[in-house]
Amino acid sequence: MRLELRDEAETLRWGASLADGLDRELVFLRGDLGAGKTTLVRGILRGLGHRGAVKSPTYTLLEPYEFGGRSIYHFDFYRIEDPEELSFIGIDELLSDAALKLVEWPERAGGRLPVPDLELVLTIAGEGRLLELVDRR
Repeated sequence: MRLELRDEAETLRWGASLADGLDRELVFLRGDLGAGKTTLVRGILRGLGHRGAVKSPTYTLLEPYEFGGRSIYHFDFYRIEDPEELSFIGIDELLSDAALKLVEWPERAGGRLPVPDLELVLTIAGEGRLLELVDRR
């Protein structure tokens, strides 16, 4: 499925609406810098009930969230130079946790990640974005 998202507000709204039926455990977010991956995650988290700040984990690699009896891990592997670096954050243990895992820049993890349940691919299109959903289940 492909969608056209006109602006940031629409990206947030779409992310929130996706959260309603999000029963996936591993979701990859792909797209160039500035394509709206973190904005989409912010919308998903708000749709799930998170009311606090949503920071990009570009420097920390991981921002964990606990609310509503649910664990959510937001990863950003943009700064990963060697997939072995993921061992330092305990990637194998984190992936085995019963949590929703939202992963930006999954291609930087090499072969360390399993096949996702869902891929969200954002492409810059003028002032807006194109969003493609790829169901891997």
